[in-house]
Amino acid sequence: MKKFLCLIAMLALVGPCFAKPIRIMVFGDSLSWGFIPNEGRASERYPADSRWPDVLQKELGSDYEVINESLNGRTTDASDNQLAGAGLDGSAYLPAAITTHHPLDLVIIMVGGNDLKAAYNRTPYRIALGAGHLIDICNTIGGGLGTTYKSPKVLLICPPPLSPLIEQGSVFPEMFKGGLQKTKYLSKLYEGIARLGDADFFDAGTVITTDGPDGLHLTAEAEKKLGTAVATKVPSYVRLAFLVTPKDSSTGSAATESPLASAIAFWSLRALSR
Repeated sequence: MKKFLCLIAMLALVGPCFAKPIRIMVFGDSLSWGFIPNEGRASERYPADSRWPDVLQKELGSDYEVINESLNGRTTDASDNQLAGAGLDGSAYLPAAITTHHPLDLVIIMVGGNDLKAAYNRTPYRIALGAGHLIDICNTIGGGLGTTYKSPKVLLICPPPLSPLIEQGSVFPEMFKGGLQKTKYLSKLYEGIARLGDADFFDAGTVITTDGPDGLHLTAEAEKKLGTAVATKVPSYVRLAFLVTPKDSSTGSAATESPLASAIAFWSLRALSR
């Protein structure tokens, strides 16, 4: 009888966390926006049923709501003046995106490919730190503006490596000069920064390749394959997040990282990159 009562109590505590639908925001770049590859020329986007976030929604079903908050050219936290306001800097726009779509249970981050552009002059290590910056925003934002919502959990996805085709054509070879070599190191570094930021991690390169003719974007087949693969992971990430979210002993709320912890994470990641 005692075991039965304990089980009822556990279900009462966990049950409210799974209020339907579970809300997920995908924070991505052109790979998530659904850019149709065409060797560096202006293009359009795939139909909704071919974009991986929409495939994710279909696979997960009505118990989930997937919001695709993606933008062509978006970086982790590199500044770019091609658009007014936050522009292409993911870190500048992410707080508003989270606050706009609250309540959110999970934010899926898949950016970093654009950070490989020669104009940003970024090392793989610096790109991973940019991804870590986005994780930190999610971890510390809380309810945003005037709400009691908790910070969402995070799934960091490392984009698939660039294809050698990136060095062909008339536009991308110069734009992404040196990127093909750098992209090989991102997976290990992303996994490290995800671990340090208490985020889940998935390597898109384990299920797809950058198979578009421009060496940068995805075919419709790869988009669908990625959405299906992520859908198999999300339910376990969400359930685990509700069960193991660390609490601050003094407030009972989700703990935020101290400046000292951030510094330790910074130097730990540096050690991992060597």
